Amino acid sequence: MSLSPSFDWFSWSAWLPLPLYAAWFVQARLTRVRLRDLPDLPEAGQGGPLPRTTLCIPARDEEREVGGALDSWLAQDHPDLRILVVDDGSSDRTPAILAERAAGHPGRLRVLRNDHLPDGWLGKNHALDLASRQPEARAADWLLFADADTQASPDLLQRAFAFLDRHPADIFTLLPAMDTVGYAERVFMPVANLFFLWLLPFRRVEDPASRCCCGVGAFILVRRAAYDAVNGHGGAPMEAVDDMMLAYRVKQAGFTNRAALGGPHLHLRMYHGCGGIVHGLRKNLLALPYLFPLAPLVAAAVLLATFGCVLLAFTGNPGLGILLWLLVPPLVAEVHVRYTRRPVDLLWAFWPLAGLMVVASIALAFGDRLRGVNRWRGREVRIQHRKVPG
Repeated sequence: MSLSPSFDWFSWSAWLPLPLYAAWFVQARLTRVRLRDLPDLPEAGQGGPLPRTTLCIPARDEEREVGGALDSWLAQDHPDLRILVVDDGSSDRTPAILAERAAGHPGRLRVLRNDHLPDGWLGKNHALDLASRQPEARAADWLLFADADTQASPDLLQRAFAFLDRHPADIFTLLPAMDTVGYAERVFMPVANLFFLWLLPFRRVEDPASRCCCGVGAFILVRRAAYDAVNGHGGAPMEAVDDMMLAYRVKQAGFTNRAALGGPHLHLRMYHGCGGIVHGLRKNLLALPYLFPLAPLVAAAVLLATFGCVLLAFTGNPGLGILLWLLVPPLVAEVHVRYTRRPVDLLWAFWPLAGLMVVASIALAFGDRLRGVNRWRGREVRIQHRKVPG
């Protein structure tokens, strides 16, 4: 008795993730040689004075993380560091926390309150543009952009500039270690790191002939001259993936882009629980216009990639399905330990559940795009169509 065509397709589709799993394995092995670490601190008297730097932080309803983040930046061993925080219409305790820190560090930290978002801007882009136009930022040699939940060791900037002394760049980003607390975070974030490193060929980031770039919102250090050359965040005011797009535009303008591992000197808790993950991804997943009509296919591909092992197990290949299911956690572990210096977690055995969180985010993002809006932290911004850089 022959199988029906639909069942044949279903059976054959179970084999589609195999090349992906093979690519994951290769990428996990290459991660050790593709990513540089921050150097040790220079010997006393060898490092020289650090350049004038202004840190720009956007904050919107960040009461859970912004206090600890600011304390870490205020403790930086960099005498010529100034910090600007733009309170972007927060409605929680964020303004009170910022006011307390600013009162204790009047010469190092200044807080700006912004309650109006002009047409044609996303909130984070406008906040960073506003910060970059302040006197402290205009006088700086380097601008540092960091998210409001990012924490740094006191010697982070010394290490970062020591790296730039050895590997000069005009825009430099650090990949942070992830603080994972809840069950959903512990399952999702390490798998997300594996996907990120699989998608981004780091050897090509430093190649001036390649269009590959890297910018991570937790830490982007850019020369003031390079930032001005591309009109800063004002050059892409509606770009949801603002960090990557800034790196892309700076590199396309002829400047040098580099990336390195920031952990354990740089770390953050990016999301709080399953809801935080889903709504956090919602803003960025369909940011590129051509992804919107492909959203159902993207969701199907994510499910196939994460549940392909289950599909194999239920289509007559239980041994192979179980093998693939057990193979992924060691790959996650190799990348995660290298990426974050954090220990192995047994919850990684439930790694396919990460795919469900991504699909839920795609569904919400698809609904937002149907309504023509981008949603983040309770604010909806009408999307204005733009040309995708080519």
